[in-house]
Parts: sequence; C-alpha cells; structure tokens
Amino acid sequence: MQDLLGDEYPLYEACLDEPMHHGLRVNTGKISVDDFLKIAPFELTPVPWCANGFYYDENKCQPSKHPYYYAGLYYIQEPSAMTPASVLPVEPGNRVLDLCAAPGGKSTELCAKLMGQGILVSNDISATRAKALLKNLELFGSTNSLIISEAPYKLSERFSGYFDRILIDAPCSGEGMFRKGRAMITAWEQNGNETFVDIQKSILPEAVKMLAKGGYLLYSTCTFSPLENEREIEYLLSLDDSLSIESIPQVPGFDCGHPDWGETGNKDLSKCIRLWPHRLRGEGHFVCLVKKAGTPEVSYAGDYPVARAKLPEEVCAFLSHMKRPFDPARFEISGEKLYYIPNEFPAVRGLRILRCGLYMGELKKKRFEPSQALAMALDSDEYDNAVSLPADDERVLRYLKGETIELEEAQNGFVLFCVDGYPLGWGKCANGTMKNKYLAGWRLL
Repeated sequence: MQDLLGDEYPLYEACLDEPMHHGLRVNTGKISVDDFLKIAPFELTPVPWCANGFYYDENKCQPSKHPYYYAGLYYIQEPSAMTPASVLPVEPGNRVLDLCAAPGGKSTELCAKLMGQGILVSNDISATRAKALLKNLELFGSTNSLIISEAPYKLSERFSGYFDRILIDAPCSGEGMFRKGRAMITAWEQNGNETFVDIQKSILPEAVKMLAKGGYLLYSTCTFSPLENEREIEYLLSLDDSLSIESIPQVPGFDCGHPDWGETGNKDLSKCIRLWPHRLRGEGHFVCLVKKAGTPEVSYAGDYPVARAKLPEEVCAFLSHMKRPFDPARFEISGEKLYYIPNEFPAVRGLRILRCGLYMGELKKKRFEPSQALAMALDSDEYDNAVSLPADDERVLRYLKGETIELEEAQNGFVLFCVDGYPLGWGKCANGTMKNKYLAGWRLL
C-alpha cells in the first residue's frame, strides 16, 4: 500500500481507525426516490455516485428494523458497493447475468433496473449463499429471475453469446473491506492475493463466452491489489480482440485506473475507477466496464418448456381475487408448488435451480396457500382484500413478529397485509382476527 499510495499512505493508514460508512439503496422497482424521501423516517444524505443511494447514521437509526425494510423498499448496502450495479447500463428487456451474485446486493439493483422486463440470471456457486440471494430478490419483488447455483463453466455451456449485460463482482482478497471487521483481515492473512487471482482467471473466460456482441461486462472487486484489478483486466482483454474498456463517469473522490500498475502499458486502463477509503465516504473498490463490439447474434435458442398446467379449482378461486393479469399458459406445477414462468425464459433443465420465475404458492388438500414471494411482487391494489396500516401502528410490528392480530378492517379470507400501501405478506382473516401467514424465516426477532 505504501508503494501504491506514496505520499497519500499516511492518510490511508489513519482512515483505517475510522468507522465504516453505512448506506441504503432505494428499490426503485417499488418506489421512486422522491416518493421514498417523502416517507423516509431516517435522516439521509445522498451517495454522490449512486442516484438512489443514501448514507445514514447507525447511531441514530436502524433501517434494518423498520417495516419499510421488510416491505422491500430499500437494501442495506455499503456505499462503495453500490457502484458496480449503478454503472452497468441495464435497461428493461435486457438479458442480464450476475455471475457471483450472493448475497444479492448487486442483483437487487439489477432487478429494479429491469422493471420486470427481460431476464435476470443470478448465480452463485455456493448453494448456501445462494439462499440469501433468493430471499433478497424475493424481498425486492422480483418476478423475472432465475436463481442458480452452478460453476461458471456450466453456465457457459448453455448460454453462449446470450447475455446483453454481465456483472462480475469477483471473489477477491477484500483489502478494501478491512474496516468492516477483523475477519476480513484474518482472511487476507490466510489467503493473500494469489489464491483469488486464480479464481478470477477461471471465471473471466466463461463470462466472455456468454457475453453477446454489443454487450457490456462489468468487473469489480473490493480490493486494491493490481494483481486482481488492472492485471486481471489485461487478461480479460487478451481473451477476445473485440473487447474494449469503456469510460465511467467520474465523481469527485474517484481515482482512475493505473496503466503503470499493469504489464501491457494499455492507456485505456485509466478508464477504470478506484475508490479509496481515505478519499471518499466509502470502502475500497475497483470497477471496470468492458464492451464487446458488434451486433448481438444470440446463438442460444429455446424458450422455457412450460407444459400448460390444469389449475385446480382452489387456485382459480384465489386468482379471481387478483387484478394482475396472468397468462394461464405460463403456470407450472412442480410437486405441490405453483410457479409462474414469464415469457422468453431460457430452458435450464439440468442446472441447479433455486428459483425459476415467480413462486406463486403451495397446493395443499383442497386449498391454496399463496407465497411470501407473491405478496412481495404485488402492488397493494392488485388484490381485492388488501389492508394497509401506518408504520407506527403497533399491529405492524406484531405482524412482522408472527403474531395473530385483530384486523376488523379486513374481509374474511386471505388478506394482503401492507404498511403504508406496500405489501408485507399474507394473513387469513376470520371475523376480525387475522391468523399470521408471514414467512417464519423472515420474521422480526
């Protein structure tokens, strides 16, 4: 670090004794930034490099305990970590891959950018970590995600030239996160940089195979080492002559990439950006945006093979209360579970899939139990028995804790329970008493 920073090293060393900064990112798939600021119960300060990112003071508030968090209105995220997904130019309708996605911070932003159109494939090789990814995407209301746990080479066998956008938040040595906790330092002491260089080099060729012509690839790490940053970008460019580095808008406090820290002298490395914790209010990060030349020519073909399911009467009865249109040809029944598969989903049989499309609910003996994922995907006006309470109503916290509550405002039957107009989950009401159906694993402790 002394070699990299020179005269700035004392400032960097001193910043390691300062507390890390805390942030939240508004879920623009559910609420606009302007509307969120009107109802936000916390004091927030904008993050300069993320239009929907804000700092908060953890000594004054706990956003992770507020009902709005459980409504999926924002994601708790370190401010510098907001950069990669904000920089990748995702548009509704894109086919997007988040290759190393858990626990889901970047995927949730990509999901919001897609606005329910196109496809988001969120992958993590660790099935355990991918479960956290699944929860966060469902919390954000995703309906068009494939959540997969596979090695990158398994995906590249299926998705040659398929994705318009790919994000690789690569496994790295984590030097930029030392303020986050002692465990980050211990992990670095045990693994160093070279272990992760090898992992990164195994990922990049598979990503290049999956990137469509004219597509963008975003590579990021939360480390400082040129071995894992500038030199990995040089390796990436060597894999395909059609790849080139794109400029990223500069924000005060950003540093550029350093061609002299690489091995090829490629001046375009200066288009990368580096975030140093002593220069801005955030931790360490490296980000590089790469484009593949040409016009998309998708070599992968094949729609998800949905066999039209004959919906049981109890499902049809439940759907009669819904105001969102569903294509009956896109429902799939797997065992006792009902899924809704949006159009243009790829065929992924044989891969380790945690979720494909929207999990609607479970078929039980002559009854249908709607899922937590479905509740989070709806607007409050899309179900005809929805009840909304203000955030300061004590019944909201009791609901989030899994308690039975009195709810005379609701009709009998399933209730879409909301806070300030934003769904939290389901309940089942009978004569003014609502049995709690909030997912046990999501409850407020």
